[in-house]
Amino acid sequence: MEFFKKKSKSVVGIDVGSSAVRAVELTKSKTGYQMTGFAYEPLGPDSVVDGAIMDSRSVASTIKRLLGGGGFKAKGTAAGVSGHSVIVKRVVLPVATEQEIDASLQFDAEQYIPFGMSEVNIDYQVVGPAEGSDPGMEVLLVAAKKDKIQNHTNVISMAGRSADVVDIDAFALQNAFEANYSVAPGSTVALLNIGASLMNINITKGGLPLFIRDVPVGGNQYTDILQKELQLDFQEAEDLKLGKSGSEAEMVMPLLESITEMLITEVQKTFEFFRETYPNETITQVLICGGTSRTPGLADKLQETLGYPTEVLNPLKHITIGPKVNAGQINSLGPSLAVAVGLALRGFDR
Repeated sequence: MEFFKKKSKSVVGIDVGSSAVRAVELTKSKTGYQMTGFAYEPLGPDSVVDGAIMDSRSVASTIKRLLGGGGFKAKGTAAGVSGHSVIVKRVVLPVATEQEIDASLQFDAEQYIPFGMSEVNIDYQVVGPAEGSDPGMEVLLVAAKKDKIQNHTNVISMAGRSADVVDIDAFALQNAFEANYSVAPGSTVALLNIGASLMNINITKGGLPLFIRDVPVGGNQYTDILQKELQLDFQEAEDLKLGKSGSEAEMVMPLLESITEMLITEVQKTFEFFRETYPNETITQVLICGGTSRTPGLADKLQETLGYPTEVLNPLKHITIGPKVNAGQINSLGPSLAVAVGLALRGFDR
């Protein structure tokens, strides 16, 4: 499995999240990219848990419906994986040249990966010579469990398509960011994709991830506490979470804030670990996306607590909407489309 391999033909990016499936197709335009195909459908509770597809038949049926009705021209697809079955690390290998890396990984990779080597697909990208006086090459090492990859490729096969590309969700997040934002080469930016049950964190600099972590927290915790404490059904709790219903506001806000505090604590822990790993790096900006990023006040609370400029990432800031795509639906989903957009971008050599 080659996570870093480039494709030269358009693909449909299929983001199978914990709460919904999102499918995006992009084409190149004179000004950059245009979204020419799009489809979205919610998933039932527990269809996907911690990035793993639990109800393959239902998810495959959803994907088949989306691909049949979204106006897609591309036949190939790009899927993303994340969660505890995916490991991304920057490591220094004791080699002098790029040619020696393959041989070195045969012996050294298992010390960085907490799975049996026969259980995983491995890929890497050379970052460059290691810093400091010690000789060696710094490498971005990626490992994903084969059964996790098959978990996603199988449902796409069941839907009648093939997965031409399997990417890491945190990499797709970075693709969407780089296609829409210009930052100084030396800037270190933290990207947070906060979904229903999983948060992808990618701290990136100079076009490559410095630090990646997937955390099993997300918007479902907000919904769960509202359902439990206020005796609401799932949809009522979802509407309250997103501020669509103004009733019982005095009871709702303290409940939402308790979950926000927990989520921010996880981000704080990650940032502290990042500072210990990279003491010379300073985060300059935080961008949040995913369905949970629409929770009222979350970006402000993150900025207030952590002290970094924080805003919601717009994955379509510099991508135009084609005439056959429902612009109203796109705008309402907004930041939750970042991974799907990033996967669709894998269809282009950029």
